[in-house]
Amino acid sequence: MSEESKPAAPADNLVTTSHVLPSGQSYTATTGTMVLREEVFTDGKFEGFRPKAEMFLTSYTLDGAEPLNRPVTFAFNGGPGSSSVWLHLGVLGPRRVVMGDAGALLPPPYGLTDNEETLLTVSDLVFIDPVSTGYSRAAEGEKAEPYHGFTGDLESVGELIRLWTTRNGRWMSPKFLAGESYGTVRAAGLAEHLQSRYGMYLNGLMLISSVLDFITGEFNEGNDLAYALYLPTYAAIAHYHGLHGDRPLAEVLSEAEQYAERDYLWALARGNRLTAGERSAAVTKVAALTGLSEDYVDRVNLRIEHIRFFTEVLRSRRLTVGRLDGRFTGWDADAGREHFAADPSMDAIMGPYSAALNHYLRSELGFANDLPYEVITSRVQPWSYKEFEGAHIQVVDKLGMAMRANPHLRVHVACGYHDGATPYYAAEHALAHLPVPAELAGNIEFKYYEAGHMMYVHEPTRLSQSADLAAFVLGQQT
Repeated sequence: MSEESKPAAPADNLVTTSHVLPSGQSYTATTGTMVLREEVFTDGKFEGFRPKAEMFLTSYTLDGAEPLNRPVTFAFNGGPGSSSVWLHLGVLGPRRVVMGDAGALLPPPYGLTDNEETLLTVSDLVFIDPVSTGYSRAAEGEKAEPYHGFTGDLESVGELIRLWTTRNGRWMSPKFLAGESYGTVRAAGLAEHLQSRYGMYLNGLMLISSVLDFITGEFNEGNDLAYALYLPTYAAIAHYHGLHGDRPLAEVLSEAEQYAERDYLWALARGNRLTAGERSAAVTKVAALTGLSEDYVDRVNLRIEHIRFFTEVLRSRRLTVGRLDGRFTGWDADAGREHFAADPSMDAIMGPYSAALNHYLRSELGFANDLPYEVITSRVQPWSYKEFEGAHIQVVDKLGMAMRANPHLRVHVACGYHDGATPYYAAEHALAHLPVPAELAGNIEFKYYEAGHMMYVHEPTRLSQSADLAAFVLGQQT
């Protein structure tokens, strides 16, 4: 192919618009794609830079702020395969979705309004869509698979953070990462990667609905830990749906936690060594906490897998409950099914966020693209965890490495009591095993909310969480 016939190399495609917060402060939004390039060497000889991916982002910077003193937060969601739409339009960004809540959902086309509690009031924001999500794609002629895995994902998102920081003169700004779900895996990994690869030290991590050690949620043969760590979440969901009468939630959770950490784990570990009386007592206790029948608990051998729970707990009402948020209920075509066919909480939130994002980017931020915006996609599957071959997947060690090297790194952990995807008690367990000295224990804070995985769809939680996140960022500067 001649030089004249070669397609033009991809270039950044960014659109900038000006806006005003309800407080009267003006800000600049920049949205579009940035090109990632890699250095090419042949036989040790530098041959130039080759485009490898075009990654989509949306940034917000407050006008007139001093960049060196102004924090910046890089935010992303999880999946793997999710765009950043949930944090962007749910809790952090200057605009937010209006969709209603469990039991009071609004009809399509839903709504979009100013977010008066946006984190932009205290921090500039950069929302990142990993490759194959949102409008992010591999460059023309390049394969996407290298980005569909633990290391490739860290390297590409980390490179985008470095590029944005460098081009915007923000190396001396306080820097934060906000990740949700698998995004907490990414955030913990990035804290270590940015330090070791670029010498970029962070001020804080916001881990929202975290999963730092996958064994805490793997219902595999021989792993009894997950059953115990999910028990308090099952109790919370049962409480929400009236299966604990008028008992306070805090009382129910305390009982479930105490049983899970001692007697329940002991009973599961005993296996068929349990006496008939010990087994009967365990069945009765687990049934009372979860709202399930004693017969069901006995038939599943005291081990309640999470999808089975969401399908079973309200079976007598012909309802299923949500995995992402156990407050939501739905119907299944087959009321005798073992595993529900769909998550009613995902069904509830997908439409509002998809409609709002597609409208917002084109109509308010001025970015036009005929590609489908991949809100959440299966195209990244199978996700590669080759780095963990022969071991379970966890990033607790990487977070520990980052904190030991940077003892000023603080961690905010946000947990939803009704989150059946990343249970709060599993988060506590993972961070209790963080390999850091006792002197750094005070760097970690937990906040709890009576909501689910995308906890901000619950309005009281959104208000509380917004205040908590702002306080965390501001606390880094004291």
